Amino acid sequence: QVQLVESGGGLVQAGGSLRLSCAASGHTFSNYALGWFRQAPGKERDLVAAVSRSGDGTYYADSVKDRFTISRDNAKSTVYLQMNSLKPEDTAVYYCAASISYSARTYRGAYDYWGQGTQVTVSS
Repeated sequence: QVQLVESGGGLVQAGGSLRLSCAASGHTFSNYALGWFRQAPGKERDLVAAVSRSGDGTYYADSVKDRFTISRDNAKSTVYLQMNSLKPEDTAVYYCAASISYSARTYRGAYDYWGQGTQVTVSS
């Protein structure tokens, strides 16, 4: 069992930046690939970015490429999402998730554990 706790969300103006963190506990962090998802009101929960166990493989949704960066620190059992050049359409609840997998996984069903989410609101 893995427990995931997100932090770092908030209100930011368009063009600004935020860094989300997700701290894990309960199991060996480096055994899991990790992902960040987001869900806006009335919409599906979609993958934003994913990272492999070792950190050398990443995936980004087209909508966030060149603006968001996912990284992990296995020594701190934490995964990060650096979000730059934020847009109002990035407004959503952001969730981190863990998958018992080596490579970065790109579909929601591959993830076994989920955090509770953190709200990100981008004002225009």
